[in-house]
Amino acid sequence: MTAVKLTAANLSRLPPGVQVPTYDRSALPHAIVHMSVGGFHRAHQALYLDDLLHRAGPRWGICGVGLLPFDARMRDVLAAQDRLYTLVERSAAGDQARVVGSIVDYLFAPDGVDAVVEKLAHPDCRIASLTITEGGYFVDHGTGELALGDPGLQRDLANPHAPTTSFGILAEALDRRHRRGLPPFTIMSCDNMQENGDVCRRMFVAFATRRDPALGAWVAERGAFPNAMVDRITPATTDAHRALVRDRIGVDDGWPVVCEPFRQWVIEDRFALGRPAWEEVGAQMTSDVKPYERMKIRLLNGSHQALCYIGMLVGQRFADETMADPDIRRLVEIMMDAEVTPLLDPVPGIDLARYKKTLVERFGNPALRDQLARIGTEGSARIPKFVAPSIEDRLARGGPMRTLCFTVAAWFRYLDGRDDQGQPLPMNDPMEAELTRRAREGREDPGPLLSMRALFPEALANAAAFRDQVADDLEALYRDGARAALRRCLASAAAG
Repeated sequence: MTAVKLTAANLSRLPPGVQVPTYDRSALPHAIVHMSVGGFHRAHQALYLDDLLHRAGPRWGICGVGLLPFDARMRDVLAAQDRLYTLVERSAAGDQARVVGSIVDYLFAPDGVDAVVEKLAHPDCRIASLTITEGGYFVDHGTGELALGDPGLQRDLANPHAPTTSFGILAEALDRRHRRGLPPFTIMSCDNMQENGDVCRRMFVAFATRRDPALGAWVAERGAFPNAMVDRITPATTDAHRALVRDRIGVDDGWPVVCEPFRQWVIEDRFALGRPAWEEVGAQMTSDVKPYERMKIRLLNGSHQALCYIGMLVGQRFADETMADPDIRRLVEIMMDAEVTPLLDPVPGIDLARYKKTLVERFGNPALRDQLARIGTEGSARIPKFVAPSIEDRLARGGPMRTLCFTVAAWFRYLDGRDDQGQPLPMNDPMEAELTRRAREGREDPGPLLSMRALFPEALANAAAFRDQVADDLEALYRDGARAALRRCLASAAAG
């Protein structure tokens, strides 16, 4: 099969099994400006909008924004492909491919941040959406307040008209809208955080207020920050994925997206300047996202943290390998069933037993080959949000937290940088240098890591039941090795 280069002019030449956009992309207003266009955004929010654009009704288009130097590659690939890309849903039943056209422009902030600010300040912009990762909201996890000491925020406060961070760019754009008599756009977080809209609102308003109290008050009064729960497992694109799309599907795409068939989006219906009719294409609009967020973050994201670090320590590299490992699968099941589920409130329309069964099946999808390194990215942001809240609830209510504590210990052992065979472990964390230094300083002693108030509040770090169990597990991980320590944890959990 000779692959066809993906461009707008070549859409009619693509293989017949590949769905392509049938709407006029040139007529779409840049009503949504999305900051940080990665695989997840393209597999999720951009796809929902693409579905909607194939229907009759109001038109919305996306202008993507790259914030960091490494986004230059995305800029170049999307420019060469007229902002089109191939999305492939993979499962044991086979592959389904389509071309997504909802991203109609892309700006690279390091090329000229003023163009990004003006795009946001333009009357066409009605929503600024974000997938900036959990660490992008500048939360000091020790205090829960804005981390004003962050160098990027300090730089943007000192130079507000030449911003570099997402918050600085949004604040400058909103300041221009305020001065021009335009209403504020909605800021919509699409990141994996419980109450992500509320967190975004609190952190951003604090930043805007520090920049200009009048701006902060205007955004607080007139702006909207809807909460949202997003879910779709989307591995990082690899050369193997590019080869799959080229050789088996027949599309020459520099940056395709590969994902699972499952997707979910629950959105709080609170927008300042309207929104697309996402409910027409499967999203759930609600007045209260919190039960869905809590369920997903505690069960899916918490379990991801449980399987990825121990998986890498025993030499595995993919999620489906961990779910084929009886010990790790049991670890995940005990965490979900015995330790986390009793902490959850009822979720409207959700059968938790069925939801958990689906999670195990999704984690074990052999066609997806989701990388443990991706799942373990930014543990300094994910452990405090996905695992620690369940531990804090257990400390308050009582009950088992054996696997939850083991997950923290496995992360601490992983931070030492090598698995049990002495092989280097992949790590991607903005706090990597400090985390690795403290992990190697403490080794069997979790104290140096637990004393990091940006990660562990004092009350949690000093809770004897938590601290002692993590110390016991960490000692076992170093003394006996990851496999033996895992089995010891499982035996202890089974004994109650």
